[in-house]
Amino acid sequence: MKGLIGILIVFGSVAGGFVLSHGQLLALWQPFELLIIGGAAGGAFILANSPTTLKRAMAGIPKAFSGSAYSKAFYLELLKLMYELFTKARKEGVMAIENDVETPGESELFSRYEKIQKDHHIMEFICDYMRLVVSGGISPFELDNLMTAELDSHEKEAHEPAHALQQVGDALPGFGIVAAVLGIVITMGMLGDPNTDNAAIGGHVAAALVGTFLGILFAYGLVSPLSHAIGLRAEEEGSVFECIKACILAQQQGYNPQIAVEFGRKTMRSSVRPTFSELEEYLRGDR
Repeated sequence: MKGLIGILIVFGSVAGGFVLSHGQLLALWQPFELLIIGGAAGGAFILANSPTTLKRAMAGIPKAFSGSAYSKAFYLELLKLMYELFTKARKEGVMAIENDVETPGESELFSRYEKIQKDHHIMEFICDYMRLVVSGGISPFELDNLMTAELDSHEKEAHEPAHALQQVGDALPGFGIVAAVLGIVITMGMLGDPNTDNAAIGGHVAAALVGTFLGILFAYGLVSPLSHAIGLRAEEEGSVFECIKACILAQQQGYNPQIAVEFGRKTMRSSVRPTFSELEEYLRGDR
């Protein structure tokens, strides 16, 4: 919703200001200029990126218009899952959670946390590293290095769609100039025709200028903000993995389950971080 409101403000302000300045809104409707700009931008986008990046970018656009999936409620559920997993391992022995992490879809423990279970990336991350904990033979230092390497790779991959769209945003003003130049070429050709009147020439010059205008507007009013929004979603997802990493490393270093999840709580952004008391009450079941 927030994204749609932003787009409406951008385009509404531009169009409204133009109309209030006695401009004719239909003069901005230049389908051939849009064809040149949109086609060139789309072709460059396809040329510059792998099919995987293209698919991820297209999938990320709708997410940019929705609210964050990682709310305070999500984090509280995540921390309670980690707390119960660590508590079970501490009370019954680390081998007691082997079946949970090997077959999480059949685990009674994981089934209590539907929001977490629906996110297969998070589930895979938790289960992969808890399997290493169960198997033993890996120190907290080695585990930290392994998790850091994976998260670095994940961060780079997660930001590729945003970078791909930002490249399109950077190129759009140039494609707007291309459309404008082509319009001027047509106009200059008309000057040699004695039957061409000034109104027709003026119309073609106006259409050419609209090409420049559209390229700049789409770049800074739509594509670049959209790219930034997709990047923010990637950062929010990365923060969840950092939280899980902090919890598992603390557990491996011998801290009790409540202190281990407190390490995770400290990694959260202030906007979604529960207070110590909120987390304590939630872990006790006082919701």
